[in-house]
Amino acid sequence: MRIGTARQSYATDEALLDTRTQWAWMAALGVALVAYPFVASPYWLYLACLVAIHVASATGLNLLTGYTGLVSLGQAAFMGLGAYTVAVLELRAGTPALLNLATAGFVAMAGGVVVGIPSLRVKGLYLAIATIAASFIAHFLFANWTSVTGGTAGLSVPPARVFGVTLETSFRIYWLVVPITVLMVAGAANLFRTRIGRAFIAIRDRDISAEVLGIPLLRYKLLSFALSSFYAGVAGGMWAYFFRVVTPESFPLIMSIFFLAAIIVGGMGTILGGILGAAFMTMVPELLKLLVGWLPLGGNAAVILSPVRTIVFGALIVGFLVFEPHGLAEIWRRVRRFFHLYPFRT
Repeated sequence: MRIGTARQSYATDEALLDTRTQWAWMAALGVALVAYPFVASPYWLYLACLVAIHVASATGLNLLTGYTGLVSLGQAAFMGLGAYTVAVLELRAGTPALLNLATAGFVAMAGGVVVGIPSLRVKGLYLAIATIAASFIAHFLFANWTSVTGGTAGLSVPPARVFGVTLETSFRIYWLVVPITVLMVAGAANLFRTRIGRAFIAIRDRDISAEVLGIPLLRYKLLSFALSSFYAGVAGGMWAYFFRVVTPESFPLIMSIFFLAAIIVGGMGTILGGILGAAFMTMVPELLKLLVGWLPLGGNAAVILSPVRTIVFGALIVGFLVFEPHGLAEIWRRVRRFFHLYPFRT
């Protein structure tokens, strides 16, 4: 029997869901995810798949930047590695989609380990610059390794096939993208119940103290880069199956900035923050399209939208850093506390 909020065992203390209310909400979310593709229009199915892909990649970046404290602007490059891996395997080997996605994750993981090697010596702005350099190197390879990547023309990706079913529509690809994203998010949440996750947090809070306590910095920093890149690689592979074409211009530097903005807006160092931030930042361009569509701009709407999107991203980052540094996740926690204490609120 529980008294108040006390936990009676280590198992209950570490449980991700420890109340009936949380289990009920999680069950409701599961039902909603299953029912969604049957009631949503093709446009909203497209957005749901895109949000799921972005959530997977943002969760990976949150492992690295939010939990380990290592700033990276190379997430788009790792997604590109995953996307090209899937494209090459589909075109030349014809291997199963799930195996291709796993391989894409491991290829991106290898790239992340290489990029993460300087993290023992540099951090902060200097590490961010190192990851930007890695992005430019990856873009150069994508554009010039013509025999593998197809050069600037890129590669066309056949539709994914899972258990003999061809996933050529948004309705069908939804059943590949969303379950994989859910598993990845659940895995990230459980990671911080382990020694590895606690080591990441210790390195973020004070790396010198963590090393004094016996945490090998290089090993865990490389592991953080590897996990983050694995998530990006799988997300890139899902991106390739979703859009069915991969080019060097598919993964620009601004996409890396997009994911960094997502975890800042959502709340760094929280799994919920990566989810909320990715969903919010994915919907911002769609809202901008609606707003621009209402204005009498004629054919100039697309030309105006591109710089406006960049300005909005920058304004959101600055705004959340100034007014709500803990992001949307903290706003959600405050809302929960408000209703939890209602009507006995202060």
